[in-house]
Amino acid sequence: MIPVIDLFAGPGGLNEGFCSLVKENSDERIFKTLMSIEKDPVACKTLRFRAFFRAIMSERKAAPSSYLEYLATPSDQNLEQLLAQFPDEWRQAENEALCAELKEGDLSLVETGRKRLAEAGVAPGGSWVLIGGPPCQAYSLVGRSRRAHDETLATDVKQTLYKCYLDFIRELKPAAFVMENVKGMLSAQHAGEGIFNRIRKDMQAAGYSIHSLVTENPDTPNDYVVRAEQYGVPQARHRVILLGIREDIGSSPRALTRRGSRPVSVGEALAGIPRIRSGFSRRDSNGQEPDWRTHIREAAERLLTTEEGANLRDIIEDTLHSYPPQKMSRGAILNEKNCYQQWYRGNMGSSKVLANHEARRHQAEDIDRYFFCAVYAKKYGAPAHVYDFPDYLIPKHRNVRTAKEDHKNGITVKFSDRFRVQIENRCSTTITSHIAKDGHYYIHPDPNQARSLTVREAARLQTFPDDYFFAGNRTSQYQQVGNAVPPMLAQQIAQIVAEVLGISSSCYFDQSDVANSGIAQPLPTPPAGSPLLELVGAPDALEALHSSDKE
Repeated sequence: MIPVIDLFAGPGGLNEGFCSLVKENSDERIFKTLMSIEKDPVACKTLRFRAFFRAIMSERKAAPSSYLEYLATPSDQNLEQLLAQFPDEWRQAENEALCAELKEGDLSLVETGRKRLAEAGVAPGGSWVLIGGPPCQAYSLVGRSRRAHDETLATDVKQTLYKCYLDFIRELKPAAFVMENVKGMLSAQHAGEGIFNRIRKDMQAAGYSIHSLVTENPDTPNDYVVRAEQYGVPQARHRVILLGIREDIGSSPRALTRRGSRPVSVGEALAGIPRIRSGFSRRDSNGQEPDWRTHIREAAERLLTTEEGANLRDIIEDTLHSYPPQKMSRGAILNEKNCYQQWYRGNMGSSKVLANHEARRHQAEDIDRYFFCAVYAKKYGAPAHVYDFPDYLIPKHRNVRTAKEDHKNGITVKFSDRFRVQIENRCSTTITSHIAKDGHYYIHPDPNQARSLTVREAARLQTFPDDYFFAGNRTSQYQQVGNAVPPMLAQQIAQIVAEVLGISSSCYFDQSDVANSGIAQPLPTPPAGSPLLELVGAPDALEALHSSDKE
């Protein structure tokens, strides 16, 4: 197997894609991770636990019952029993996933990497692969906007952490490397020089040709942007990804293969996940929550008294007549098949376990807003803006309380999409770490659930398999999911790297039993009156609707 070192690994999305790739007409894995490095201790727990799972599965077709029991009930007792059953695999995982911080000018982890490669029988300049993405906050468009007058931005070490990545390249000479970052890197500046051009020049000077994954002849920096929704991922995630090939390899990579005639939708990706409702963040003096059914009915009745609500009567009445969801602390998958059934559930056997699927609590007034937003989206096929809200639902923030009047007068309303439903028959917007702060940008499309996405639902949109367990509290789990590379996209990138190294492989989309029927249909026409009709023929507007860079 080809050794891999993963830097700034996060929860391991890029790593998962490489480790899941198998040889053509075989179950033999092509890549094996020698070392992954992540400084966040909770994300490293996730990374380590996934390394443990891969070690367990090396000789298995389905996850053992003890692993499934831990997914269902992640207690200390169940963890102890699981680790006691597979002690060698746990030691291997602890050795693989390191909780450590990469620092510019510190080569100690480079030397650890050199030692790991030597133990695997690979010398610097041999056949191994480096992957990873330096922290992106300093490059993101929103992050730079917020720090426009921050004098420390120019000296922020996060702008130069790519040099730690470069140290591994210069010292250990991988055959190929894959480096991922946000689109903001294309326009970011450091010390008066463009970050993207500086990185590309440094990599070329180290002896590498730099390639795009979307075109074999890139002309501009934008040609390095990979749009994940074009490659089977149910999410409009647009990221800069550089593929470096060592000059002596003498092979040029092909571009990624587009999948389907349209993106996979939110509804298709979430199929089989049970309907649940949130809890209320506030309780009465007796510690009791409001009755969910009563609250939703009252919210609907109040909405129907407004002009905005009257136009949504048919959807509201249909919602009230449907069976209300349950509040559950444990998830159990439904019998409904998913368009990526084998990808999401392939290692689960007949188990119904669904981990990390628990709704967060919401304020009652936000539940009312989520209900309106989901009803609006179901009616019009597009998310509502704050100026579409009934007056009583508009947040009492200084910059939005005059939203309707400003919009009517042609004044731009800042953050008018601060409440955003994920449209059921379209791919989701970009899942980012912002989902950890609140659920306003990630409202579930079902009005009856009136809540934000769960960690598992966000993970599905990122194409993490259902057996991928995220450690930590819910806030940390959301952050990990939002910061990750979609494993399904990473696997397709790994296939290109394997080809460059002379190995034929089989990715998920090459397998004969893949159910692609769900991604080959024409895009549905938006309903009459839908705001999306205004965007037909306007690719830039559609991209703005679906994508964001809100790290």
